[in-house]
Amino acid sequence: MHVHASPGAGSKRASLVLRLSLAVTLAYVVVTLIAGLHAHSLALLGESGHNASDFLALLLSFVAVYFHTRPADEARTFGYQRAGVLVAFVNAATLILIALWIAVEAVHRLSSPVQVQPRVMMYVAAAGVVMNGVIAALLWGVARDVNLRSAFLHMAGDTLSTAAVIAGGAGILITGKNWIDPALSLVIAALILWSSIGIVRETLNILLEGTPRGMQLPQIRAGMEEVEGVINVHDLHVWCLGSNSRALACHVTIADIPPSESACILTKLNHLLRAHFLISHTTIQFEHIGCGELEGCVAPPEEMAGSQELHHGHVH
Repeated sequence: MHVHASPGAGSKRASLVLRLSLAVTLAYVVVTLIAGLHAHSLALLGESGHNASDFLALLLSFVAVYFHTRPADEARTFGYQRAGVLVAFVNAATLILIALWIAVEAVHRLSSPVQVQPRVMMYVAAAGVVMNGVIAALLWGVARDVNLRSAFLHMAGDTLSTAAVIAGGAGILITGKNWIDPALSLVIAALILWSSIGIVRETLNILLEGTPRGMQLPQIRAGMEEVEGVINVHDLHVWCLGSNSRALACHVTIADIPPSESACILTKLNHLLRAHFLISHTTIQFEHIGCGELEGCVAPPEEMAGSQELHHGHVH
């Protein structure tokens, strides 16, 4: 049972986009850090930290893309499909911590405002909007899984938060109110949290092998039981191998018929699962007698003779 992954044009393009994004983001981190210290702007320092986390996110995504193209082997029979999911979880969890730090620091500055230089804020932020916007657009074109989608959300969120820094700098320049800077930082922290919590929930569900989002086991079971020749479906499990790869394992009760006839039922089941539920990797065990279902399906030894061969499908 193997999951084959080949680099392909999509992976090569994603790798190129990530390398370019890494170089540009690192340069911008240095610029925002220096400018933030010079302008005494927490918003810019927050942007520097945010972009530093983006650099790490992009770096981990790049590593994940590399591992994802490696083929399965005897030690890792599903290959490295979970690498990108794990990276996305780490990225999002890191962003949550950074958002909390920005929020705490912003609350402190609201009680003790610091004089900032709004023009420096605006100039640096304007460059950031262009950079982050271009990177986000490039990532959107290659975001095929949760790993690259999390990187896209990083950069898209940065584009919005950096645009807010421009507005904040203009507000300070016009009104002279320095509390705008930490207030803006709270908005940035909220944006980071909003985008990150969703990724954490999705990746945790995959890592814990939960039912894929938007799928209902009763619907899958009902659809399979509508196939001619199927008596019932039990011990049904559906999970994600990676963000774009779903797997299913179950026991199917059929009449006591020859294997040549059951093969037709199996073909219909696999077609149904691929066409209607986007499940390409299946492990279906046929039985022509009942099977007790306690903590899974474990049939007594004398009943095992009633089970037909274990059939598995392949992810292509």
